[in-house]
Amino acid sequence: MQKDTIIAQGAHLADEPASPRRRSAWSRVVWIGILLAAVVGTVVLVRARSRAAAAQAAEQARQAADRTVPVLTAPVSRRDVPIWREGLGNVTAYYTVTVKTQVDGRIDKVLFTEGQTVKKGDVLVQIDPRPFEIQLLSAQAALERDEANLKNAQLNLDRYKTLSSQNLIAQQQYTDQVALVAQADGQVKADEAAIKSAKLNLDYARITSPIDGVAGVRQVDPGNVVHAADTTGLVVVTQLDPIAVFFTLPEDDLPSITAAQAGGQTLGVDAFARDGETLLGHGNLAVIDNQINQATATLRLKSIFPNPQKQLWPNQFVKARLHLTTRKDVTVIPASAVQRGPQGMFVYVASPDGTADARPVETALTQGEITIVSKGVSPGEQVVVEGQAQLRPHAKIAAKPAPPETLAPKSAATGAPAGTGKPGAPTETRP
Repeated sequence: MQKDTIIAQGAHLADEPASPRRRSAWSRVVWIGILLAAVVGTVVLVRARSRAAAAQAAEQARQAADRTVPVLTAPVSRRDVPIWREGLGNVTAYYTVTVKTQVDGRIDKVLFTEGQTVKKGDVLVQIDPRPFEIQLLSAQAALERDEANLKNAQLNLDRYKTLSSQNLIAQQQYTDQVALVAQADGQVKADEAAIKSAKLNLDYARITSPIDGVAGVRQVDPGNVVHAADTTGLVVVTQLDPIAVFFTLPEDDLPSITAAQAGGQTLGVDAFARDGETLLGHGNLAVIDNQINQATATLRLKSIFPNPQKQLWPNQFVKARLHLTTRKDVTVIPASAVQRGPQGMFVYVASPDGTADARPVETALTQGEITIVSKGVSPGEQVVVEGQAQLRPHAKIAAKPAPPETLAPKSAATGAPAGTGKPGAPTETRP
């Protein structure tokens, strides 16, 4: 009986639930196991992906090494390169004259047509000459009268001189006659001056062009009365041949310009229209302004252009190109061939075996689309001018020649080839 009681109590104890402490320990063990499994799985996955990426990169590198890259190439050449400075400017008439009247009067005739080419001395306006003709006649009559008086006074003086030497008249009478002759002589000279004045006014009544040029829009019509004190003129005449072009350059260009002038060299200037392509004329540098504009840090220059075809016109906007010098027999390549890397500038040179090698170069200067190279490449070699972004050293290439104009010096502003009537030599830029 007692034994059965003990067995029943043991069975009862076995059926009781586990304690809370035992349950917590077991949960931690389970979670640690799950985390360890997750970490191990992640590491395995990352390593697998890394191996796959490395294999893929190696395959891509192998494919890239085996892939042939299409490129454009241009030859390295030697030639003369003109050095230019390019700036913006405007055209100014060589002479500008506002024609005004110098006498008062009524306009009888306007003898020019607006826009007409006139020569120096051509009559432009005729003012009524009759008042001045009357003044001339009056002055001439006064001269004749006073000359007669002078002649009579001179004859009397001669007689008084003889009588005075014989003491037949008073000395005062003789000296009075001397003064009278001088007075009459002065009056004659005044009459002569009046005649000249009347003739001058009569000449002023014929208003002529003071210069060769083009007449502008007339400011008066026949019948108007004009005065010498009028502030407005009758017409503006501008000289267009030759004509002046003012343009500006950065002040940093002053030393090179003055150095080019120091040898007595005449610096040529080309003028182009606003489109940067139409050549309007050739001229020469005439004046460098005596001060620099501090607000813009620019230098103002004046050039003179022959303008027989009237392609340059006052206040016209132009692009001016100043020729400084010419570099003789230098090595040039297209500017697009030059690349910049951590070690400096380099170019890709196309090898005869169909690969491209990176080669460091030293550049002297860049002008628009060409670069003068002082070291690194030799004439006859081919450099890559397009497609460099896909190249690596010793990469295989499929080379095609670039268009011939690739090596033509071009304007930084227009991109137009030189020597074709367009701004072909751009502003010099140093590396």
